[in-house]
Amino acid sequence: MKPLGNQMKRYWRVIGMANAVGVDLVKAHETDRLTDQQWAGMVESCRTCQWDDGCKAFLAQADGDQSVPADCLNAKRFEALLKTT
Repeated sequence: MKPLGNQMKRYWRVIGMANAVGVDLVKAHETDRLTDQQWAGMVESCRTCQWDDGCKAFLAQADGDQSVPADCLNAKRFEALLKTT
């Protein structure tokens, strides 16, 4: 079993992915579309993800208008947030 990823690095990875796919997590949180528990759950889910190299490569080339990659463990949450913006 692979060890969990660093919590702060994965927090920023979730922020980066949100920015890459056009999700404003702060706005979603402020408008009650994303709870504290859901946001924390996204970070914890990211910490367990095995798609680390692919994610890094995706984020390195992302321009803020990317489709949510299916390999992202938070893809469903990002897609749901995109539908409510």
